[in-house]
Amino acid sequence: MSDLKRKIHEIIKDYQLASLATVTDDGKPWVRYVMVEGGEELVLKFVTPLKSRKVDHIRRRQEVHIICGANGGEAPRPYLQIAGRAEVSRDEKLRRESWKDFMKKYFTGPDDPDYAVGIVRPYRIELYGAGTPQPEVWEESGE
Repeated sequence: MSDLKRKIHEIIKDYQLASLATVTDDGKPWVRYVMVEGGEELVLKFVTPLKSRKVDHIRRRQEVHIICGANGGEAPRPYLQIAGRAEVSRDEKLRRESWKDFMKKYFTGPDDPDYAVGIVRPYRIELYGAGTPQPEVWEESGE
């Protein structure tokens, strides 16, 4: 794993509040908070009601943008601007792996018919606030 990829993974590996932007039917951005977590391959996941506006947006246009990192603590903290393509999954194994106890407030359990997992596959990630005036950039085609 490259040094940049490792820095990015350190920011996304823990479950955290993030801003997710989707595109509406009329081509306008729509932003909302989601809880995201990411793996070593830099793919992010979030849970969502299947009947949500974000799912409708993603099914029509897969392009999304996420801002995460810089949660609480001292400023400035590193944060990420993530451009990617999203999909929504009802895969049983993925839903069980993604389940957290706090989700009981929103779903009856991982078998809830309205429970789904959003998956974002980044193609560009900009890391800000890592000690340089310009962002460090990771792109899908390279590191």
